[in-house]
Amino acid sequence: MTAATTMAKPPEGGPARAADAPARDAATPLRRCIVSRRSQPKDGLIRFVVAPDGTLTPDLAEALPGRGLWVEASRAAIETACAKKLFGRAARRAVTVPEDLAERLEHMLSERCIALLGLLNRAGELTAGMTRVREWLRADKAAILLTAAESDGRDASELKRQARGAQTVDVLEGVELGRAVGRDHIVHMAATPGRLAQSLIRETRRLAGLRGGGAR
Repeated sequence: MTAATTMAKPPEGGPARAADAPARDAATPLRRCIVSRRSQPKDGLIRFVVAPDGTLTPDLAEALPGRGLWVEASRAAIETACAKKLFGRAARRAVTVPEDLAERLEHMLSERCIALLGLLNRAGELTAGMTRVREWLRADKAAILLTAAESDGRDASELKRQARGAQTVDVLEGVELGRAVGRDHIVHMAATPGRLAQSLIRETRRLAGLRGGGAR
């Protein structure tokens, strides 16, 4: 699945990240990636644990018991960890790694984004459609502007120009945006500031690392 993007190409082995992403808060926890061996904010990494039977398990919610193995949220880093058997080396035991790990992670992150959009919608913190999104942007009500990944037309460009302080996200496809609110397809959405919006920004950035599109 290919996503449209206006972001710079991410560094090899690293997550897609906007050039204007906010600086890390000093209180943000750091974790060490088993691929790059660098400590960095955990918001840009994915946690894994090894199940009792030795199976590698993604822990996107970071709630499973056991020692965490952290990898930068990028397809290149995940594929490197698999190819070089770094999960077993870091865990110091035999680890069974799914052959389609990157694809599984992409699907899981997509589902998390869709679920968050659904929560935003039920909370009244989400709107859809060109007219409504434009109204929210003009009123400085939107913290996030979402456009379908396949949309590269004049309307999307116009909304991005109006977004000003809003973060733009173009990693989800129109059918995924639509699923979140029970519709077949949506091109434009906007979300208000808040805890759910912040969670959505994090998850779309991690998904961007697996797809190559993103939030900026």
